[in-house]
Amino acid sequence: MPRDHRPAGDAPGRPSAAPVRKTDDVSAPGAPAPPRSSLAEFLRASRARVEPGDVGLPDDGRPRRVPGLRREEVAQLANVSVDYVVRLEQGRSTGVSRQVLDALADALVLDDAGRDYLLTVAGPPPRRRGTTAPQAVPAPTLRVLDALGDTPAMILGPCSDVLAWNRMAAALITDFGALPPEHRNMVRLAFLDPAFRSLYGDWSRVAQDCVAALRMEAGRNPDDARVTALVGELSVKDTDFRRWWGDHRVRGSNQRRKQYVHPVAGPMILDVQRFALLERPDLMLVSYTAAADTEAEAALRFLAGWAPRGPVA
Repeated sequence: MPRDHRPAGDAPGRPSAAPVRKTDDVSAPGAPAPPRSSLAEFLRASRARVEPGDVGLPDDGRPRRVPGLRREEVAQLANVSVDYVVRLEQGRSTGVSRQVLDALADALVLDDAGRDYLLTVAGPPPRRRGTTAPQAVPAPTLRVLDALGDTPAMILGPCSDVLAWNRMAAALITDFGALPPEHRNMVRLAFLDPAFRSLYGDWSRVAQDCVAALRMEAGRNPDDARVTALVGELSVKDTDFRRWWGDHRVRGSNQRRKQYVHPVAGPMILDVQRFALLERPDLMLVSYTAAADTEAEAALRFLAGWAPRGPVA
């Protein structure tokens, strides 16, 4: 039975399947690249995803050795020289102007999340902050979790670390209190926990969203040892993560509809929304709701009756 828990320190939990790999070495497999390399890799990956027809270019009939646009086509669309595109993709240029970045974003058909990521990794290196320390969740925010009652909700940190949750979140997703604190991470669970994986009817999309969100965080904080360790561990342990990490996709959506196959409540489709906390922008409130008069709403009501009640620890 899941139980309420608010981490105030280490909680008893099940043993890990394997030790967590921790490293500050950015050369570790899958580790976030330094900012200039991140820009180069992102430009190459984004170029490979765009076909000439996507940007109104005619097919000249010449065979393409690699997928996507040629460098000269990107240069034409962005109104820069081919040599400049080459230098950017090789990580040999710095101080790229906002005008050029906007032109490249247009040429590569980037969405809002992609544009934000491009501006982030092309900007000045962020101040080194080392390892992300465990964040204390403010008491008023914990009261919000309680007040949400039968609505599953949790508080996530920058790397999707689960910092606090209500009883319904534990009932819906997993008994976070039974996990070691360092394993309470939504990305890690998505790839390394079989029960968590089986909870999603569309696991592949959910997992790719997790990777894209982590990629965005790595772009904002490339020197964060927590990000480096998590990416390194998952790259070593899971081939899907390693492949999707190499795609360099990013995500900025705050709302997604997800399909769940709950072992007790059955299948349900829930809207997952993320709310940034104004006073603590490093924290995110995540809620799970069902549309009115749907089977999913009935499933959540059933789950609310099944989940144990009691004060939040």
